[in-house]
Amino acid sequence: MRFRIYKRKVVILTLVVVICGLAFWSSGRQKKNDGGSFPKEVETAKRSGSISSSSSSINNHIQVQATPAVSRAPVPPPVVQANDTHQEKAKDKAKIPKPEVDNTTLVYRGIVFQLNFDQTVRNEEKFKTARQKDDLVVVVQVHNRPDYLKLLVDSLRKARGVESILLIFSHDYWSPEINKVVASIDFCQVLQIFFPFSIQLYPQEFPGNDPRDCPRDIPKKDALKLGCLNAEYPDSFGHYREAKFSQTKHHWWWKLHFVWDRVRVLKDHKGLVLLIEEDHYMSPDFIHLLKLMTALKREQCTDCDILSLGSYSHIGYSSKANKVEVKAWKSTEHNMGMALSRDTYQKLIKCTDTFCTYDDYNWDWSLQHLTVSCLPSYWKVMVSEAPRVFHAGDCGMHHKKAACMPISQKTKIENILQSSGNQLFPKNLLIAKRLPANGAGGVAPHVKNGGWGDIRDHELCKSYVRLQ
Repeated sequence: MRFRIYKRKVVILTLVVVICGLAFWSSGRQKKNDGGSFPKEVETAKRSGSISSSSSSINNHIQVQATPAVSRAPVPPPVVQANDTHQEKAKDKAKIPKPEVDNTTLVYRGIVFQLNFDQTVRNEEKFKTARQKDDLVVVVQVHNRPDYLKLLVDSLRKARGVESILLIFSHDYWSPEINKVVASIDFCQVLQIFFPFSIQLYPQEFPGNDPRDCPRDIPKKDALKLGCLNAEYPDSFGHYREAKFSQTKHHWWWKLHFVWDRVRVLKDHKGLVLLIEEDHYMSPDFIHLLKLMTALKREQCTDCDILSLGSYSHIGYSSKANKVEVKAWKSTEHNMGMALSRDTYQKLIKCTDTFCTYDDYNWDWSLQHLTVSCLPSYWKVMVSEAPRVFHAGDCGMHHKKAACMPISQKTKIENILQSSGNQLFPKNLLIAKRLPANGAGGVAPHVKNGGWGDIRDHELCKSYVRLQ
């Protein structure tokens, strides 16, 4: 009898252990699913069916699913409070509900994640024989100026040898009008990628404009009393972040990394990547010139880090069209039409922490800082004396014109090119000026421009190299 009771207890105890174990396993599995690589908002939209039903009308019937692409912004760091009063006010501030993400934003996020994962190359079969391994890759950073983008596409269409390039558009704004411009390209292979942390995708939360963030011009002591999210992190001039200025630097660094390390068709790419922007205009011989510069670099300037298609001054082509200079890289002169190799990129990416924490919202001034603070040696650039890239944009982040006139800019540039037509497509290049061996070294930025003091920007920027 005693043995039966003991046996029964053992059975009951075993069942309890098994049931508890199953409950613990189920709970752990649920937590794992809840903390996956997809944004919670996108998962919610998937479950409700809102993404797959809404996106078809927005993106020409693209079926959108969440993918393992870049998914969510880092959680903002806690605000360090100065005293109990500040803590109480912070608690009051925290009670303000976080704005709900509207359905359209969720649809856009889903589309972006899917397209970055799929990486569909348009016109791939059409130009399969024209494009050889390691041929030029041209990357265009695009915001929301379709009129200028049309001019750029028009200039690319006229370039000799354009059928051999892979043309990548990196967007930080989803626009049917811009997509229509890109879809019209029938002269080369085309790939679109999308910066996944744009203001458009995060309109009311970091990296966009969180209503709980500090106003730009509030003094830090008042920000601490207010308890706004980033009160501890003003820039060098005491100002708090503005998302519209932070975005461009984020996009530039993300794009550089994504193109070199995440675009599958460029795996082991050993050729050049040319970086341009939506308001640039290319000469018909820019591809031809880059080939000549590449050969000249190999023969006479093996330590040149950057090839530049020109500066902002519209120098006449007479006696200049076949000449280049070798000098120290300067952000104010050589940030347009920069071509770099994988070797240069790999040196850059080792300086991620320095780039991402330097208090300047300009990507080019941040690069200037790297050349004297982090890179193994200051950058040497080989630059064309007669430009093959032109800045057509008279409107933009740093321009306050009431009316933009892209057509008038186009006319000016085309007049320069037409009057110099017989100077284009030189047979060979000469190095007209060379930086002396013991001459001037790298140039340090004269001042920080600020706008990049927020630790959340630093951490998001540094995270791109780790994201899969």
